[in-house]
Amino acid sequence: MKIAVLSESPADEAALFVLLQGLRDATMARVFLPTPKTRGWHAVLGLLRPTLIHLHYETDAEGLVVTVDSDESPVHQRAHEQPGGALASCRLCELRRVVAAVQSSLRARQGRGPLKVAAGLAVPAVEAWYLARLDPHVTESTWIQAMQARRLPYTKHELKRRVYGTDRPSLVLEEECATRHARQLVETGGLPLLERLFPSGFGALADAVRTW
Repeated sequence: MKIAVLSESPADEAALFVLLQGLRDATMARVFLPTPKTRGWHAVLGLLRPTLIHLHYETDAEGLVVTVDSDESPVHQRAHEQPGGALASCRLCELRRVVAAVQSSLRARQGRGPLKVAAGLAVPAVEAWYLARLDPHVTESTWIQAMQARRLPYTKHELKRRVYGTDRPSLVLEEECATRHARQLVETGGLPLLERLFPSGFGALADAVRTW
């Protein structure tokens, strides 16, 4: 299966592809996207529409996986899945809204079905996923409770330091560490743990990918 990956960093995209291979198919092939000028949540949101159009009409990609960090925005909840329950400030809801709007406007691809799309939300950042085997206290539920109490148990900078050894890694170091953690999760059977610790952000993504 040929898929593309869109996220806030090329290092995250490389690591996410490793996780996807563990979830779905080790022979999965990656379709590379044009290099964006900027990164981050707003950049990904802005790129999503042209990326969907590009993949649909100009490539043989069968799927797209898109992920962003939640930072301190609301964490996705089951209530958001109900009719009329989508939350504008929830980044996963917003990604799904854009996907639905774009796909409804695309012409059918001759001989092929519509592009499959799965979206994920890393709480509060993708580095938390990489630490799933190493720290059981870095979880979605911990972050949600901390947000409610307004006492954060860790910051994105702290998570980065634990994963990369610095909160300002070079892109080379970032990709090396991120993909190593991703491979270790796959090779040690850590994906079910990752889904349990991050059910709304990674679990929902994994469920969607497995249906492809």
